[in-house]
Amino acid sequence: MLISTKGRYALRFLLDLAMHSEGKPVRVKDVSARQEISDKYLEQVVATLTRAGFVRSIRGPQGGYLLSHDPEWYTMGKILRLTEGSLAPVACLETEENLCPRAEGCVTLLFWKKMKDAIDDTAEGTTLADLVQWQRQREMTD
Repeated sequence: MLISTKGRYALRFLLDLAMHSEGKPVRVKDVSARQEISDKYLEQVVATLTRAGFVRSIRGPQGGYLLSHDPEWYTMGKILRLTEGSLAPVACLETEENLCPRAEGCVTLLFWKKMKDAIDDTAEGTTLADLVQWQRQREMTD
């Protein structure tokens, strides 16, 4: 499994909002500059986040984007599933019911299930608030 640019940029955008909004809207242009991401590409990512209700847009000269929820609400799993779809390491685990004709006798499926469980546990057990805390700790040591 490889997380796409869209998924990585969504995490960075949401982290930047959490770190810099201070209750005021943050402009895509400012995030783009801080994160060294093309503002055109970032706008595409933001459109996905807005449609899903992860961020809200404030119009006008002082406008920009704000998180729609507290940072604790955003798990890495929610964000990555929105941008990536499934986080399953193999196609046969992408749906609730395994439709692979080899599933019943497939020993490797046990490994893939363990890997999927580890990914899910990490993705659902890590929030945007955790990333904010880690970033602040890193800034204190730099």
